[in-house]
Amino acid sequence: MSEALEPWSEFNVAMVGATAALAGLLIVAMSVNIGAIMASKTLPARAAASIATLVLAIVVTGLGLAPGQPLWAYGVEVLVALAIAAGFEVHAVRAIFRDDLHRGTPRELFAKSAAGLLPIVAYLIGAVLLLAGVVPAGLVVLGIATILAIVSAIVLAWVVLVEVLR
Repeated sequence: MSEALEPWSEFNVAMVGATAALAGLLIVAMSVNIGAIMASKTLPARAAASIATLVLAIVVTGLGLAPGQPLWAYGVEVLVALAIAAGFEVHAVRAIFRDDLHRGTPRELFAKSAAGLLPIVAYLIGAVLLLAGVVPAGLVVLGIATILAIVSAIVLAWVVLVEVLR
């Protein structure tokens, strides 16, 4: 672990454990209602984006604990994990706009999608700051992104589970 990441080790350990536990709980909650989720046009994409966001938080904080890696490598790792999670989020946003357009204006639909996009943007900013050598700020933004990812995933999962009951 680089010296700059050392002060973040307790945060990363706590986030890996808490986020992994939350991901497990959400997968169980969603699996109970998987038939209803899969019958919807938008809920599978939203559920996948929720889990992908939690996995992104797990990966970023877990990799932050890896010993001996340079910060530029950590920044690249965050970008790779981010690209994968962003794919799930883009798919969810597209599903919302494609299938919910009759339920609201594009502005309302974007607002519906914002919760999932916030952590993606925050992780991107954090990774870019790390790669640009702005290490303290980059690490702070990655920490904020991790908190946003957890909140976002909870909100997205809640929406999925509430929509199943409608």
